[in-house]
Amino acid sequence: MTMTINGSGTITGLVAGGLPDATITQPDLATGVAGTGPAFSAYQSSAQSVTANTNTKLQFQTEEFDTANAFDSTTNYRFTPQVAGYYQVNAALVLTATRTYVLAKIYKNGFSYKVGNSGNGTVNMGGSVSCLVYLNGSTDYIEAYGVVGVTQNLSSDPNDTWFQAAMIRGA
Repeated sequence: MTMTINGSGTITGLVAGGLPDATITQPDLATGVAGTGPAFSAYQSSAQSVTANTNTKLQFQTEEFDTANAFDSTTNYRFTPQVAGYYQVNAALVLTATRTYVLAKIYKNGFSYKVGNSGNGTVNMGGSVSCLVYLNGSTDYIEAYGVVGVTQNLSSDPNDTWFQAAMIRGA
């Protein structure tokens, strides 16, 4: 169906019921519009051991959602969105035993990007990190890491050890 708008603002070619259904993809939106950009939420469903004073990549095996299949929950445990933009990223980890320091870290392209720190628990300690990061939509990726003071397991409760990101603004 062809629609025409003439110089006086009259639209011809429409039928009762309005415009036909159409799909607008993320790249078709105006610059700076997040629209339906990629988002994921995953958690650790199997307790992972973290070695004392060692940067350890956290493994998130269970996805709550992954709108663009951009999170790898089986091999690399990383988020690689194929849409350039600015992303809100959050991660948390909780220990199951000894009270010690905890650092939660976001890595971008294999390097430390932002670091959070310990909470104030009396039994189980935890740490979290939250940041905004630009991802180029092709090769950039993010991962979550943790550092603890005493070797031990992380909690596998879905509420405790998790990783999330969502596009908040297009490039």
